[in-house]
Amino acid sequence: MKYLKTVRRILAVVMLCVMTLLFLDFTGTLHAYFGWMAKVQFLPAVLAINVVVIVALLCLTLLFGRVYCSVICPLGIMQDLISWLSARRKKYRFRFSFSPEKKWLRYGFLGLFLVLLIAGIGSLFTLLDPYASFGRMVSQFLRPIYVWGNNVLADMAERANSYTFYQKEVWIKSLPTLLVAIGSFVLVAVLAWRGGRTYCNTICPVGTLLGFFSRFSLFRPTIDTEKCNGCGLCSKGCKASCINSQEHQIDYSRCVTCFDCVNTCHQGAISYTWRRKKQNSEKPVDNGRRQMMAATAILATTATIEAQHKRVDGGLAVIEDKKVPERKTPIVPAGAQSLKHFSQHCVACQLCITACPNNVLRPSTQLSRMMQPEMSYEHGYCRPECTKCSEVCPAGAIVKIAKEVKASTQIGHAVWVAQNCLSARGEAQCNNCAHHCPSGAITMVPVNANDENSLLRPAIDTERCIGCGACENLCPSRPLSAIYVEGVERHRVI
Repeated sequence: MKYLKTVRRILAVVMLCVMTLLFLDFTGTLHAYFGWMAKVQFLPAVLAINVVVIVALLCLTLLFGRVYCSVICPLGIMQDLISWLSARRKKYRFRFSFSPEKKWLRYGFLGLFLVLLIAGIGSLFTLLDPYASFGRMVSQFLRPIYVWGNNVLADMAERANSYTFYQKEVWIKSLPTLLVAIGSFVLVAVLAWRGGRTYCNTICPVGTLLGFFSRFSLFRPTIDTEKCNGCGLCSKGCKASCINSQEHQIDYSRCVTCFDCVNTCHQGAISYTWRRKKQNSEKPVDNGRRQMMAATAILATTATIEAQHKRVDGGLAVIEDKKVPERKTPIVPAGAQSLKHFSQHCVACQLCITACPNNVLRPSTQLSRMMQPEMSYEHGYCRPECTKCSEVCPAGAIVKIAKEVKASTQIGHAVWVAQNCLSARGEAQCNNCAHHCPSGAITMVPVNANDENSLLRPAIDTERCIGCGACENLCPSRPLSAIYVEGVERHRVI
């Protein structure tokens, strides 16, 4: 039995490291091999209606208990790491104690989560999802450091006439998302440092839902009352605070199958074994709660819910940064199908944002879609051949799309603003927008039809425009482009 903890730790470390690298990698290399790890996270699987993953996770829980929380969930593993660091201080090694289940908190958060999930209020239910919270923490904290380190290596390599590394722009894409990530990290870190799995067993709705099924797991830790001498070490070392050593009972809804108790017990009184029909360590079944949790589980599982920054003057002069235009309708990537579909399925994990090579995706600051990705073209444009975001999305918010379909999918249409246009103002002849339009939706026509020497201005065919943003990004007008993209509620293939 002693080796079970070692195996669990190795698997957890591998999962944590790979999941962290998935959010750091901007080359797309890791996603080709390990992108499936994001798709086996519980809420993304539910929103993507990935029946195979959902059934597999539930079967895993019914067999072995809440293994998901200690081996697969990156936020759960992060809590274990913080708790382990805290335990390095000798006086905190056996600092835990049994505490009764806080039912009103656990089921209150779960109920709120399900209501928000079914209502499709993505800006709120994603705050409670452990996978999304972990993704925001990594993308907001570690990724800037990672990219800065890459840029240092790129500078050193360039001086040695090597292009093994290349520069990547670093910028704060959303201050509200950064603040939310900071708040989430502080909350989780403090609770884990002081109380181990307090967040996991009190706030996390995924943990509560899986905890319902883990009550009936076939394999579980059990206490042999004949061997137990009542020392209480198992309870003091249990980071889930679920072992009542005085009454020889274990709350299996909170046990995360970490095997710490098995290794801690010097009497060999605790073992991980096949569940028996009658056990002293099992609490009476609450039939009312069982029915309530079964209903909410059904609702949850059936809910359908860096290219470089362009410097158009060749870098010969300081250029004023562009401002984000006011768009009546947000722009979401091809594959999202519609704004409604996207907002109902997106968990705001930031994985597509970190994978976007063109610096087009960033977290929304709108209250109704807070932290969910949207597109804007101040730092790049959406290249028609790029499908990275659809390849990495684990929740089905951006359905995988072929390159040829992507190139003909309309996600928005260009709008010309005469007062910002150099040609319309008579300052200079410019045809950047027409020259770089990949769909040929922009043609140049005279500003004054009666003057044969008139400057030319853009005319837009909205039926051919796909909304890629090349015109907006490459327009030399500052601070607002003379042409910008307005989103559409529902995408269509043109």
